Amino acid sequence: MIWFREYTVKELNDRPKKHIGALIGIEFTEITADSLSATMPVDERTHQPYGILHGGASVVLAESLGSVASNMILDENLKMGVGLEINANHLRPVKSGFVTGICKPIHIGGKTHVWEIKIYDDRGKMNCISRLTVAVIPKT
Repeated sequence: MIWFREYTVKELNDRPKKHIGALIGIEFTEITADSLSATMPVDERTHQPYGILHGGASVVLAESLGSVASNMILDENLKMGVGLEINANHLRPVKSGFVTGICKPIHIGGKTHVWEIKIYDDRGKMNCISRLTVAVIPKT
């Protein structure tokens, strides 16, 4: 297990609700020994003007997963992880339903973490792949 301690999905979803992830409906769904998953609705909150999933919403899902995953690895009393760089390739449009992001580590270092986040539609087709680099900084 890569996590600093054992976490539950309920604990992640019970965080304060006044942040972008909660406002667009992101919900954590699964924690495994080395991955974190979450879903996001594809609806009026996450559409772009042409009625398909906004690429920026996919990036919010990816960064939410990677940032939370990094912070789950760290001793929250000493360090925190903050997004340093993110990229995303949008592979196919999604009009409705839900997308699911699955976040796995590429690199877990003392100063940076790198995560791969794959996002799938309801049919199991990948619609986005993203890579997030997180800086590990001292908590002040």
